Amino acid sequence: MAGRSKCNKLVLGCRAIVNSRGIHWIRAATGGVLAELTVFAIVFPARALFGQRAFLASIVIASAVMPFVFALWVCRRVESRFVLHGALVGVVAALFYLALASGQPQPLLYRIAHGLKVVGGVAGGLVASRRKAAALPPV
Repeated sequence: MAGRSKCNKLVLGCRAIVNSRGIHWIRAATGGVLAELTVFAIVFPARALFGQRAFLASIVIASAVMPFVFALWVCRRVESRFVLHGALVGVVAALFYLALASGQPQPLLYRIAHGLKVVGGVAGGLVASRRKAAALPPV
């Protein structure tokens, strides 16, 4: 039985998902939606001002940077599971877009951008965890 408990802890944070106490679901969902809305606020003016090439470049850049920024925001009020919270921000951002664009074709660049949303959110959670660790007094 002890081996099984150890196994649960090792399998991709499975235990963290099953025991959802301490996960700030509303804050993570809000961060994901705000991240995606901010992506829209960046890419559409870029298209209008600078053309299609800038629009495509801004999609990739904003899709990584905005979930990163909002993961940092989400993690300000979090005490643990920073990377999980960051990943949730990225996943919510991607799902929010997919819900808005349901039924429309997803070009390869958009699929890559969705993956970058999750990567950006995870990176934001990782940076937040390191900041929190650095802010703790030495033992």
